[in-house]
Amino acid sequence: MSSKANNTVRISAGEWRSRLLKFPDVDGLRPTPDRVRQTVFNWLGQELYGLSCLDLFAGTGVMGFEALSRGATQAVMIEKSRPAYQALVDNKTALKATNAQLLNLDALQFLKQNQQKFDVIFVDPPYHQGLLDQVLPLIKMALSEGGLIYVEAEFALTDNADWEVFKAGKAGNVFYHLLKAAI
Repeated sequence: MSSKANNTVRISAGEWRSRLLKFPDVDGLRPTPDRVRQTVFNWLGQELYGLSCLDLFAGTGVMGFEALSRGATQAVMIEKSRPAYQALVDNKTALKATNAQLLNLDALQFLKQNQQKFDVIFVDPPYHQGLLDQVLPLIKMALSEGGLIYVEAEFALTDNADWEVFKAGKAGNVFYHLLKAAI
C-alpha cells in the first residue's frame, strides 16, 4: 500500500467545472496553476468544440481534462510515471471522460511513432532535463495546420526558425507560452 498522499486540482470551466482531479505525490509533478490555466484558455478561446488535443507529460491531466470539459472532441494524454498514469485512469473513470485516450508512454517515444494530427498540444515537461529541446522538433509533425502549442518551462522561450511565440506570460517561476509554426 502506498504512503503517498493524494493531492487535488480543480477543473475551472465547462461540463466538469469545479470537479476535483486527484493526483499522487510524484517528483517533478506540478499542476498548472489556476490563474495560468485561465489565461491559457482565454488565449485559446473558452470553448474548444471540435478540437483534438494532445497533452504530453500529462501529469495531473488537468490541461487535457480541462480541454475536454470545454468541448474538445478528443484529448490524448501521455504520461510516463506509472502512479501519475494510474491517477489519470481513475480520474477518467470518475469523470466518465470517454473522449480521453490515456497512454502510459514516454512522450518522445509517442511523438516518434505518432501519425495523428492535433489542433492543440499541451507541453509541460519535467524541468531541468532538456526535454523541451528534444520534443519541440518532433511536435511539428503532430500539429495540424494552424494548430497551437502551449508550453510551460522554467525559462522564457523566444521565436526561432520553427516557432513563433504568439503569447507569453510568467507566474512565479513558471514561464508559459502559446506557440504557432513560423511562416
